[in-house]
Amino acid sequence: MCLPDTVGVLYSDHHSWLKGWLQRRLGNAEQAADLAHDTFIRLLSSERVPATLKEPRAFLTTVAQHLVSNHWRREKLEKTYLDLLARTPEAYACSPEDRAIVLETLVELDRLLDGLPAAVRRAFLLSQLDGRSHAEVAAALGISIPTVKRHIVKALQRCYFADLSMA
Repeated sequence: MCLPDTVGVLYSDHHSWLKGWLQRRLGNAEQAADLAHDTFIRLLSSERVPATLKEPRAFLTTVAQHLVSNHWRREKLEKTYLDLLARTPEAYACSPEDRAIVLETLVELDRLLDGLPAAVRRAFLLSQLDGRSHAEVAAALGISIPTVKRHIVKALQRCYFADLSMA
């Protein structure tokens, strides 16, 4: 774990600056405050924060930028999901609780697949979410069926082993 004193000094010296930087990026004071807070929480739980930093603002900016990217990706995913729900006939509508669970699952799946090559993610999603066969995925992506299988296995391993590390 990180030394709390190091994060405490970073917080007292740079929190206001970081919040301002985030507010300029996001255009929203509340989101900026939340992400500034999340930045320092992430540092407290990290094992990779050096005891001294030559460029503390650059370091904080890098950590915060990852959180901003995650925020935007989650926002885009949520908007896409809500747009899809709005087009769903009422007979197939689900409860607000079920919607929240599905959205949480989609966000977690997105987090798990982050970092995989785009072709691997796409093959996995076409297969698992769209229910396409390996041949259909291969045709859609212009790759061979064995490559589709390798991509799907790679994504499944990422999900499986991430689940084991959380246990």
